[in-house]
Amino acid sequence: MTQVTPRILVVAGSDSGGGAGIQADVKTVTMLGGHAMTAVTALTAQNTLGVEGVHPVPPAFVVQQMACVVEDIGVDAVKIGMLGGAAVAHAVADELASGRYGDRIVFDPVMVATSGAILADDATIAAMQRLARLAAVVTPNLPEFRVLCGRPDLPDDAVADEAVAYAARTATHLLVKGGHAEGNTVVDRLFAPDGTMTQWSHPRVDTVHTHGTGCTLASAIATSLGAGLSLADAIARGIRFVQAALAAAPGLGQGHGPMGHALGVAPFDQLAAR
Repeated sequence: MTQVTPRILVVAGSDSGGGAGIQADVKTVTMLGGHAMTAVTALTAQNTLGVEGVHPVPPAFVVQQMACVVEDIGVDAVKIGMLGGAAVAHAVADELASGRYGDRIVFDPVMVATSGAILADDATIAAMQRLARLAAVVTPNLPEFRVLCGRPDLPDDAVADEAVAYAARTATHLLVKGGHAEGNTVVDRLFAPDGTMTQWSHPRVDTVHTHGTGCTLASAIATSLGAGLSLADAIARGIRFVQAALAAAPGLGQGHGPMGHALGVAPFDQLAAR
């Protein structure tokens, strides 16, 4: 039987520094054996020190990029990242609701860059709730989850209860990433709509070059879902890829530099099997 290359549509913003956004997504999908297609939602002027400017793409053109891809090449999974504004978020939600893109949708609610720059306003955050309901899994880090659920002061010991409630309310799986928590062990927790929880624990990679970790993980999950893996297996594979890319970071830039998506070898699964 011929292996079919998973076709992954990435709806996200461009990162001029190449560490996150569309650039990280394309690298990740390629390394994991998929074919990356893109609908650019915004252009950013940024480097490892921060974001200096954001230029949103008109919503109608974002949708046009999505539509022409699905009509010709087809889509096995979708990854949604930075949206650039509420109008774009609603337009993307309307297009995905058409059903032409399937249900393997991974939504990474990008709100705050690694540098601390805010990348989403209140109206955009509100519009994100529509996308959460369309997604197979939503992948916020801890600060993003607090904003997404409307409780910016949510204490650490209340995150699990709130995550269970959010997953049930939106009827979607919620992967709350633990990279922003303290300690040498990172714990990522997946909350299902039925209240069950699965978690992955892994050693923290000691590096400041963490730009694009969220984009990379979400794209890795989408690629694996598009290839037919279960959600749990897709997440586990994505976590392994992020850890390997962090360890292979080339040390570029003066701030939070890019990860080493190429890993020094190809393809990734040969490295993972060693």
